[in-house]
Amino acid sequence: MSRRAPWFFLIAIAAALAIAGVYLPLPWLHYFAKPLTTLLIVAMVWCQPSAESGYREGILAGLLLSTLGDVFLMLPGDYFVLGLSSFLLAHLAYLFAFARRERLFVIVWPALVYAAVAAAALSFLWTKLPPALTVPVLVYAAVLASMAAQAAVVWLRRRDRPTALAAVGGLFFVASDSLLGTETFLTRFAAAPLLVLTTYWIAQTLIGASVARDDR
Repeated sequence: MSRRAPWFFLIAIAAALAIAGVYLPLPWLHYFAKPLTTLLIVAMVWCQPSAESGYREGILAGLLLSTLGDVFLMLPGDYFVLGLSSFLLAHLAYLFAFARRERLFVIVWPALVYAAVAAAALSFLWTKLPPALTVPVLVYAAVLASMAAQAAVVWLRRRDRPTALAAVGGLFFVASDSLLGTETFLTRFAAAPLLVLTTYWIAQTLIGASVARDDR
């Protein structure tokens, strides 16, 4: 059995509690379990050895910055820009980590595909964005797309399980943020917390699991 299986179980339980806290509603449960879930992924990564210099450190930095973003986005009040900034830095940390495995965009087409996806998503949101957020959201979308594209590039070059986990994680991150953008700026829908948080933690867990070079 994979060494990560107990971590996956704990992460799933914490994520379920965080989502339940939204729907019950029990705000205190959500406030406790949301950062806890991402911190459990941090702990999983911390316990995994990695022979690649800088890779685990980049992933850990991204997860810790994501935890900060989790806190900003869940608190009452308008902390959206601080949350967006935290996740922007998290994606830059992930991009740094993926670039440790392969040269940036050594294969071009994943970047073109993700750029097209980002452009399509922005085209739906653009008229609904507050003027003060247009540039921050544009920059964030570009960095997110670059991170996901580089993860795909690494998998295309190496074709192993750890790089596949990171590539799928990048894809789930794009899906999660697209759902979040839809819910924040276009229309609120009841399933949004479930879909956004589930895809988000799948993304983070897969990216975290990509640190290990084997499945033991």
